[in-house]
Amino acid sequence: MAEFDPHPPFQEYAHPERLVSAPWLSARLGTKGLRVIEVDEDSLLYDIGHIPTASRINFQTELLDPLTRDVVDAASFSQLMRDKGIKREDTVVIYGDKANWWAAYALWVFELYGHPDVRLLDGGRDAWVTEERDTSFMVPDFPESDYPEVERDDATSRVFVDQMRETAAKLVDTRTPEEYGGEPSTGESAYGTTMRHGHIPGAANLEWDRSVYPNGCFRALSELSVNYGNLEPETETILYSHVGAQAAHTWFVLTFLLGFKSTKVYDGSWAEWGNMVRMPIEK
Repeated sequence: MAEFDPHPPFQEYAHPERLVSAPWLSARLGTKGLRVIEVDEDSLLYDIGHIPTASRINFQTELLDPLTRDVVDAASFSQLMRDKGIKREDTVVIYGDKANWWAAYALWVFELYGHPDVRLLDGGRDAWVTEERDTSFMVPDFPESDYPEVERDDATSRVFVDQMRETAAKLVDTRTPEEYGGEPSTGESAYGTTMRHGHIPGAANLEWDRSVYPNGCFRALSELSVNYGNLEPETETILYSHVGAQAAHTWFVLTFLLGFKSTKVYDGSWAEWGNMVRMPIEK
């Protein structure tokens, strides 16, 4: 396990060990036991330059089951880790585009499988490139690992639609106010089409990007406390978005930066709820 990043702004957060800064990572690239993983919405970005030593995980083809609307099962996750040469004891740092949307989702999946040390690069790909840090075209080749098969723990950080029907938890929609209000997305959506537009009854709207600065880095604790001040850290909170990426990003903020006790992702999200027969919605 790599040492934690002592970057002063991180120390205000509930779990500063879950973040690394660009200078910390840059100084440690290639260190034994440290693995860097890029997870983008646009998977082609990796090909035009990535953090040196970084491997790529494609969330659509490698983290999601090809036949069911689910994340990969234990055997598939274990094989993915082995193929990438990731060991159970490795420190894994994940980053990506769009201020870490899908990187946060990937970290959430690693959490479901209980990987002991997985962290997020503050600011993600955009911040790294904006700072004109080194990038590489070289695709690293790591020997296959012996990553064990571990059962997935859905109960701690995930909920399914049948649980959503009866939950007393605080519901948070992390999409835009327009989508929350029932306006259909303009243009072609990367996440498909829903038959209806609106939000789950009783859900509050806290758009995911209230947690980050324009450069994609997380806001200071004082600002996050204000921006999420309507939520109670001791109350179970369930987050949803289109298909779970924005929800996972806010899950990271509430869980590891603000220290909420019980935060879960409904990754079926609006793609499921908005297409189900006889499911109530609000606008």
